[in-house]
Amino acid sequence: MIQLRNIEKSYPVGAGRYYVLRRIGLDINEGDFLTIMGPSGAGKSTLLSILGMLDGAWTGEYYFLENPVHKMNVKQRAEINKKYIGFVFQQYHLLDNLTVAENLDIPLSYRNVKGSERQAIVGDALDRFHIVGKKDLYPSQLSGGQQQLVAVARAVIANPKLILADEPTGNLHSSQGKEIMDLFKRLNDEGTTIVQVTHNENWAAYGHKIIKLVDGWIS
Repeated sequence: MIQLRNIEKSYPVGAGRYYVLRRIGLDINEGDFLTIMGPSGAGKSTLLSILGMLDGAWTGEYYFLENPVHKMNVKQRAEINKKYIGFVFQQYHLLDNLTVAENLDIPLSYRNVKGSERQAIVGDALDRFHIVGKKDLYPSQLSGGQQQLVAVARAVIANPKLILADEPTGNLHSSQGKEIMDLFKRLNDEGTTIVQVTHNENWAAYGHKIIKLVDGWIS
């Protein structure tokens, strides 16, 4: 599904460069559940952003479903992101001017799902995540944990081929965290590929494989 070859990300610093990622080579097969671990500042979130096609300022080769992402423009990357990828951000990234239900509807609108179907799918997601009572509220009216639940629901609602999750349980109680991880495991068992970043050893163990990033290198 994914092949990364010699991926590097750096910034100019003085006369030299500061490398966030160095010579990353990685293969992710369809149906994998991969966990990325490492200390703060190791480059984990940056790697997820590159995988999710949200960051285009890097060098190397990236193939997604055999498509050469490194040769695509911003619009082409955005199309692939909308079509195939669900992203759970550490900072939620919900749209403040939309209600919970409207936030959940967005990924469905990208995939040309009919309006009547979209309503039913949003209703199911609200039910599944126990947030039916929050559907008409705006993100600013929710707690951090509730916003995280909405963010996870939005990431999975359109059955993406790939879910990228950056500390997906960071703001949840342990019981809610386990619920989310169990959901990811079910989705993975059904064929969804998942890549998560976590510091939590228990959640890391849900994955088939763990890679560690240290100072931008896979160790």
